[in-house]
Amino acid sequence: ASFAEKDGTFTNTERRVQRVRKAIEPIGDSRPDWEILCDLGRRMGCPMNYDSPEDVWNEVASLSPAYAGINYGRIERVGLQWPCPTAEHPGTKFLHEGKFTRGLGKFFAARYRPPAELPDAEYPLLLTTGRTLFHYNVGNMTRKSKGLVQKEPECFVEVSQADATRLGFGEGAMVTVESRRGRIQAKARVSDRVKPGVIWMPFHFVESAVNKLTNAAFDDVTRTGEYKVCAARISAA
Repeated sequence: ASFAEKDGTFTNTERRVQRVRKAIEPIGDSRPDWEILCDLGRRMGCPMNYDSPEDVWNEVASLSPAYAGINYGRIERVGLQWPCPTAEHPGTKFLHEGKFTRGLGKFFAARYRPPAELPDAEYPLLLTTGRTLFHYNVGNMTRKSKGLVQKEPECFVEVSQADATRLGFGEGAMVTVESRRGRIQAKARVSDRVKPGVIWMPFHFVESAVNKLTNAAFDDVTRTGEYKVCAARISAA
């Protein structure tokens, strides 16, 4: 069931637990998530005998001290911010006020480490990637929205006017973008937002999967992939 077809709670990034109320009954064979999981649990020999989303919430509150003081009655009109350990607690507006849980924060200077791969004579451009305003990650949901697809229907590569002129293509031209790991095609979007020597591509489009080009290097501490810097070249398709 969609968000409009089910009851429950929603917790935002402000830590505020809010009530969600269905606007319509589930359409067709759609069902709320909690009902599906209850059926799955029973079939796997793990009974989940909940009768409502409120039952599920009450169990969460009984097991997690941060939610212990939150119940449906208290959030009927206004949400509460966790941690809220007791029924009398007003909720916590600031999670870390004055100091962190373990005391004062410790800051240190991060050591600069150059990218694993930089442009060279064979691949003279720096490719970086990111999001557009209209799609999220690989577009599993946003690319199913007609309105968002109208705004951003296909992949593109943003390239400076100087590089486009030098390489002999213009706005809307189909181009090939290559790295040492692969090649993809997309339309050129000539822009003054990128500097000469830099090209930019979104990663929402599986048909032009830019991460086929990015480097497999990663940060030693966070294990985050080095998706933002790799050497590439571009040419008219």
